[in-house]
Amino acid sequence: MNKNRSSRWLCGTTWIALGVATLFGCAEGGDGGDGGAGGSGGAGSTSAGTTSGGTTSGGTTSAGTTGAGTTGAGTTGAGTTSAGTGGSNEGGGGSTASSSASTGAGGAEPTGKFVGNITTRGAVRDGFSKYWNQITPENEGKWGSVERSRGNRDWTALDRIYKYAQDNNIIFKHHVFVWGAQQPDWIGSISGPDQQAAVRDWMKSFCERYPKTKYIDVVNEPPPHTTPSYKNGIGGDGASGWDWIVNSFKWAREFCPNAVLILNDYNNIEYPNDHNNFMRIAKAVIDAGAPVDVIGAQAHDAYKINTNTVKGYIDGLASLGKPVHITEYDIGIADDNQQKNVMQEQFTMYWNHPSVQGITLWGYIVGTTWRDNTGIQHPDDRMRPAMQWLMDFLERGD
Repeated sequence: MNKNRSSRWLCGTTWIALGVATLFGCAEGGDGGDGGAGGSGGAGSTSAGTTSGGTTSGGTTSAGTTGAGTTGAGTTGAGTTSAGTGGSNEGGGGSTASSSASTGAGGAEPTGKFVGNITTRGAVRDGFSKYWNQITPENEGKWGSVERSRGNRDWTALDRIYKYAQDNNIIFKHHVFVWGAQQPDWIGSISGPDQQAAVRDWMKSFCERYPKTKYIDVVNEPPPHTTPSYKNGIGGDGASGWDWIVNSFKWAREFCPNAVLILNDYNNIEYPNDHNNFMRIAKAVIDAGAPVDVIGAQAHDAYKINTNTVKGYIDGLASLGKPVHITEYDIGIADDNQQKNVMQEQFTMYWNHPSVQGITLWGYIVGTTWRDNTGIQHPDDRMRPAMQWLMDFLERGD
């Protein structure tokens, strides 16, 4: 989720059925991103169901309910720089990754790590569980998608994804509880105490409905990337400087005691200013008692960065004493062989890193991903070389 929220795909007014195994139709809008200073291209999550910062929303309809997809407004990042990235990670096709031949080669597949993916235009594709053992709803779990008007929740899409996960014995991850780029429109018009009650009720209702959720992105893209409009209502800065984050995690633990709680951000394993800022926030909230279980690194821009450099930033995150998840990985390269080479080098580094518990790719079907050239499997199921290598490495997909 990140920089200049340009144009993920939006499905307009039409929902696309993908056959018998399709669980629901077109997505409400992909993850967009927050603008970063100095031209660094970070990628990010697009808000679904709300309009953020004056961007436009596209209406979609599924099973008689209406969902809206938006691209969130770009905000200013913490002075990050990335030479030649052109400011936005989202149109990043054709960028060249700096790679290190000495990093990430070989290694037997360790046990206990997951490799997951997201829904495709609001649907779980036929055969998903053959390739991936963890699923994240791209937009369907965002608060504005579920509760477009206060107290009226449409769980239809999430119900189907959750059921698919349970039926196929794969991990269900929730995305997301608190995120400044996406929230229901109505949240800004109520009092601070009512905002706190609404956030708590949102979390409680989710946790009661989906008790087997294993992972939750509790707070996504903290400042300067995004700031919830209801920040002050849920604790504001407070004594820690980040009490609203601390409270969010404490409430998530209260209502979902068995879930693994994630603090997630972008550019924190790519660019020094973003990494250092995130480290300051994470340390502050952990020291203040926030039950953060996992540090999330979206890694949308990692393919542009030297693999040893990326590994060094992961080492930095791991120094917080928490496991690390690669939460939204993709490789925006048009050339098949170049994309495969980056996948082989960087994914192997992630997989062999002792602090990385799992990797979630942010889309896989060509033509449906939020950023150009990041798809790794064609709609007719032909694999691009990057996916073929990945499936061979994981011994999946046969």
